[in-house]
Amino acid sequence: MRVDGLWIGQVAMAALMNVAFAYAVGSALLGAWLAKDAQAKVAPARPAWLRAQRSMLTATVVLVLADLGWLLYQAAAMSGSALPQAFGVIPTVLSQTHVGYAWSVAFVGALVLLLTAMSSHASTLRNALLWLAVIAIGAGKASLGHAADAGPASAAIGVQTLHVLATSVWGGLVVTAGLTVLPALGTSTARGILIRTAMQVSNVSLVAVVFVLLTGIFNAVRGSGGSFEAIQISTWGHVLILKLALVALALVLGGLNRFLALPRLRRTASTMDAHTFTNVLYLEALAMIGVFIAAAALSHSVPAFVPLG
Repeated sequence: MRVDGLWIGQVAMAALMNVAFAYAVGSALLGAWLAKDAQAKVAPARPAWLRAQRSMLTATVVLVLADLGWLLYQAAAMSGSALPQAFGVIPTVLSQTHVGYAWSVAFVGALVLLLTAMSSHASTLRNALLWLAVIAIGAGKASLGHAADAGPASAAIGVQTLHVLATSVWGGLVVTAGLTVLPALGTSTARGILIRTAMQVSNVSLVAVVFVLLTGIFNAVRGSGGSFEAIQISTWGHVLILKLALVALALVLGGLNRFLALPRLRRTASTMDAHTFTNVLYLEALAMIGVFIAAAALSHSVPAFVPLG
């Protein structure tokens, strides 16, 4: 692995893809939860619902553009050419490489997700297409990483797909709720909706965290070859430690909200306790963005077991 402009560009595009995908997933969930309470134009939940709709559309546009940018950097890295010359290599990458096939699955999923975000009419077909697109993006992204070394139909791909989806649900809810949606429920008239939505975010995040940790352990053992020494001496291991530290920070902040701030908010429904919950969630969202950036760097680093043979 050589840290140069191409590597930094790949990691930057991958990180943007991670954050945008999570934002889209979180916005879709929050939009669905708030839809019933936001039907009237003067409903207290409507500003938050509108934010969820707009953030989903923005996130899917960013995801499509980041996918295209990542492909260009990947083509340049695979061909050893500069970025301007990499445009001519893209057709070969798409038609003759596993990376091209996996990227195509993720990109088609992103386009379908964009179309569903552009549709304001909620229906069973639209929702089905939305979540099929999310699964396709998760599977495609999983196949772009080190899990693909085990084969296109391997357990490693399945576990990594579940890891990507679970992380996007947890991180997406935290980031979207903390940075965009819940601040719009700050008025006293929306306090009941804020409490109910906060409980939904906390409960679904808890389930997602369980899957994140289980699949993350599998990936860490696989990437390190089961060797703590490999983690200690490799760049991959150092990035993994950074990612784990950020995950631990997010878990601590999420625990503070779930076990301290949220129960108190449910008892008092006060403005101060509402601000406490949203402020802690904001910090957790920043930690999750760091997790997504570290995950991008990890996927573009040589696994720790490689130097050990």
